[in-house]
Amino acid sequence: MERSVSGVAVLDKSVRILEVLADGRRRNLAELVADTGLPRATCHRLLHALQAHGLTHLGGDDRWELGDRLGELAGSIGGPGLAAVASGPLHRLVEETGESAQLYVARGGQRVCVIAVESPQSLRTIVPVGAVLPLDRGSAGQILSGRPAALRRGWAESVEEREKGVASVSAPVRRDGAVVAAVSVSGPVERTSRQPGRRYAAVVVAAASAIEAALETATTR
Repeated sequence: MERSVSGVAVLDKSVRILEVLADGRRRNLAELVADTGLPRATCHRLLHALQAHGLTHLGGDDRWELGDRLGELAGSIGGPGLAAVASGPLHRLVEETGESAQLYVARGGQRVCVIAVESPQSLRTIVPVGAVLPLDRGSAGQILSGRPAALRRGWAESVEEREKGVASVSAPVRRDGAVVAAVSVSGPVERTSRQPGRRYAAVVVAAASAIEAALETATTR
């Protein structure tokens, strides 16, 4: 018999579903049953229970993905209101660059996407809200893992470090001097170039500053 991690079997099974979906690949029920190892009936029941809480979402093509509620919950890691105040600056960042923008927070040695605003272009970077990505790859990982060079410069860039054909630029969002999140812009290398920092560093840093100012305003209200 499989040992329960928490002592609450239904919780462990639910978390297993969320962990599988966290890689960003949308799956149908059969694929989730195979990837989680859960009985079909159990998997089906838990998926719909998680959906009721906004933690999973079933698309019109009968494929499951993480729900938006996860991003809202992850946003509280950086303090009250992080997800809410970051929405405006991220949308403006997409308008200014034409590329996709994301906000990440660190959690358990990894990074979680709190907000994702997609580029309007057909060829674009897609990172689902709630996606769990490594800290040791990508520009946001450099920021959230505290790489001295990136923090000293105030931004970091990455070219095909985490995903082939994708480049990104990230900047730290600080609260009371501590890094609580990383704001990023990412897109295909053919548009961003192999030196994306030259093109996007200034606007990404500006977006991070806007989020910091909004956080300070929200805190003092």
